[in-house]
Parts: sequence; C-alpha cells; structure tokens
Amino acid sequence: MRDGIALARLGVPALAFVTEDFWAQGNFVAQAAGMPEVPRFELPHPVAGTGRAAMQALAEKIAAGVIARLGAP
Repeated sequence: MRDGIALARLGVPALAFVTEDFWAQGNFVAQAAGMPEVPRFELPHPVAGTGRAAMQALAEKIAAGVIARLGAP
C-alpha cells in the first residue's frame, strides 16, 4: 500500500496488490495516508507460497484487469 501511495503521489501509474485478508488493513493505511482512493487490486489469500503453477494461473487470470486498471492503451 505505502509503495502504491508513494508512486501515486508522484503521478506514476500505480496499482497496489492487496490480498482479501488484508483489504481492511489496506483501507486503513490508505485513509491514514490521506489517499483513500489509491488504486488497489484485490487478490485471493494467500498468494505467497502457493507454488509456481498457482502463481502463473493467477497472473494469467488478472493480467487483463491489471492492465485495464493502469489505463494502458
């Protein structure tokens, strides 16, 4: 969250990846930083430690949504 906020403040297209278990904490951090609307993308929890195949499948599933949220042409 903090990296996404820092990049957004610099005007850099950014999207914070937050797992569903930490979504509420992400809301708190964004609100506390004065950027409640910082762009975020919700991921299933857990992501880490799920293995290469699961990470590849997740990446393929979310790639188009991530690109769209970043406003790529």
